[in-house]
Amino acid sequence: MQTTGDPHRNRISWQCRRGMRELDEMLNRFMADGYDALDSSGREHLARLLEFPDPLLLAWLMQRSVPADRDVAHIVRIIRNTTAA
Repeated sequence: MQTTGDPHRNRISWQCRRGMRELDEMLNRFMADGYDALDSSGREHLARLLEFPDPLLLAWLMQRSVPADRDVAHIVRIIRNTTAA
């Protein structure tokens, strides 16, 4: 994982380390490939997303369910689109 001089990015990168392989791979790939394209509100939504427990994150990112919060649902779509193989 690449670290930069940006403390916010470093904190978010650290929070992407979840201990669940599927989440780690998807979130770390997003940090490498999509984070820099987010505007400040997108970065806030990502930080909010990472506050949720791993089972919910996995269900949302694997499209097993959809977050009720529109902003969280939007960042989930961005992550899925960025990390789609």
